[in-house]
Amino acid sequence: MYSNHQDADFIVESVRANGKPFRPSDWIERISTQLATYGPDHRLRYAESVHPCIINGAKCLCVKHALKEYNPEAYQFILKFAADNELRVQEDRRTHSTAVIAERRTSSADSHSPLK
Repeated sequence: MYSNHQDADFIVESVRANGKPFRPSDWIERISTQLATYGPDHRLRYAESVHPCIINGAKCLCVKHALKEYNPEAYQFILKFAADNELRVQEDRRTHSTAVIAERRTSSADSHSPLK
């Protein structure tokens, strides 16, 4: 598990420790949109610190260590979510980001989430 690398960026895969896919399959978008903002063109812009990405053809959640500094509740929420659901978490060793297109229209937002 990731707990040994608390000062690094990390990736949360949409796969459980037992190798089975995690459901619901849109959990990455749900978390990412909680920290996203709308740009001047009224399109959703994912935060640089938390965003979906594609790694080896699989959608993952990329989390930057900077999130721990400016939104520690969101950072802890993501770590707890991953642990509670037994999701694979690993240090992000990529040299560049392969973010999913950061423009999405959405109308759902959970106002009870600590990610706001």
